[in-house]
Amino acid sequence: MSKELTRMPLMPLSVLDLCPIVSGGSAAEAFARSLDLARLTESLGYRRFWVAEHHNMPGIASAATSVVIGHLAQGTEKIRIGSGGIMLLNHSPLVIAEQFGTLQSLFPGRIDLGLGRAPGTDQTTVRLLRQDPDLTGAEFPKRLDELQSLLGTPAPGQRIRAVPGAGLSVPIWLLGSGGFSAQLAGQLGLPFASAGDFSPDNILAGLELYRRGFRPSRALTEPYAMVGINVFAAETDEEAIRLATSHLQAHLSLARGTPIELPPPVGSFEEVFPGRLEDSSFLRGSIIGSPATVRKGLHSLRQLTRADELMIHSMIFDHQARRRSYEIVMEAFDES
Repeated sequence: MSKELTRMPLMPLSVLDLCPIVSGGSAAEAFARSLDLARLTESLGYRRFWVAEHHNMPGIASAATSVVIGHLAQGTEKIRIGSGGIMLLNHSPLVIAEQFGTLQSLFPGRIDLGLGRAPGTDQTTVRLLRQDPDLTGAEFPKRLDELQSLLGTPAPGQRIRAVPGAGLSVPIWLLGSGGFSAQLAGQLGLPFASAGDFSPDNILAGLELYRRGFRPSRALTEPYAMVGINVFAAETDEEAIRLATSHLQAHLSLARGTPIELPPPVGSFEEVFPGRLEDSSFLRGSIIGSPATVRKGLHSLRQLTRADELMIHSMIFDHQARRRSYEIVMEAFDES
């Protein structure tokens, strides 16, 4: 092993899944594949399996995030299942407290509540989702405070309680792709998850804000940061690049305002994006390659970010190839 890849202490790996609907497939098939993946990653030693709230996206089946979490938790035994995340401004804090109180009651000690302040969709859909479509991210701290109160120990004389939910201490994470949530997580002493898979250029600045402003709390005595990253692993660099072209096609379609089901892969990046692909956030937020390439990439990410945990996201069209990618990641990580 080269000096560059000197072994580092073990740290947890986790999974972010969007329950991808592949071209020509169905949501039911997506849920079955996600459960299979959750069981596999549980057996491999991954710590968490999170799903994310998105709406009006043909290729993502995890819109009813709390329901999907229940499905995944029921079908697994020990891996933590959670949201990466629930978009809190789309919901009443009381409803989220009740939903996650229910999940925590059914699956005690295994539920995580990751929260984001973005809508998880386009502005037209936001108008249908929210009672107040003009609600802005500035309201997020107030909604978060309400949610924490509902999940905490009820105060004497408190008239409204989350049942179930009150007193269950569901672990709350703040998710962010910029500085707002990072700073807020530090101020409140909550764990922070950086969305490096789609906003890689903001990882280091967000982590710095989080760590510099951290205040100990009942939840944490010191900062705890998780970094998300796209990983496409295969036996060769060429095959990994081919697998990654599915996500790239979906990524570019979403950026153009025309989200699609996850398409089958093509031969190369150039077939999808002729030109300066190296300038794209997709590549900067991804590790793509053979076991050796993945090992080096994960090692570099750990050194650069000093993350306490990494969350791996792999949007791969072929389910068996997606399973193998997560196997390679864990094998490579164990050797780094």
